[in-house]
Amino acid sequence: MNTHLLLTLRRSGLVLCWFLLWISLQPHSLHSVSAVNLRRFIGCAVREFTFLAKKPGCGGLHITTDACWGRCETWEKPVLDPPYIESYQRVCTYNETRLASVKLPNCQPNVDPTYTYPVALRCDCGVCQTSTTECITSV
Repeated sequence: MNTHLLLTLRRSGLVLCWFLLWISLQPHSLHSVSAVNLRRFIGCAVREFTFLAKKPGCGGLHITTDACWGRCETWEKPVLDPPYIESYQRVCTYNETRLASVKLPNCQPNVDPTYTYPVALRCDCGVCQTSTTECITSV
């Protein structure tokens, strides 16, 4: 096959994947997120996530929020000059957030029960920023 045809087929496949993801994430859609094969999904999306919020002096509370989820393309290749490797490493990270707060239960009298956490509004593949994402920045 020629290169132009391969690129056209690849773009069509990507457009279809993004369309299926968009449809599955619509609130009134009859489809669910499971309609997208998450094992093969490459990209970054907002997805519902549940975690246990806790802090010293308070009881825990399960919170369901929106978080970034996905897998981004990365690669490394050896090169002749220091640092002897060229890398392209991207992670699924927050692009836009809003803050939400809840009151934790059973807090001691001198402990503020307020727990604040980010809610993902938009996510993208990008450079890992330790201010918003847990990541390793150097080896």
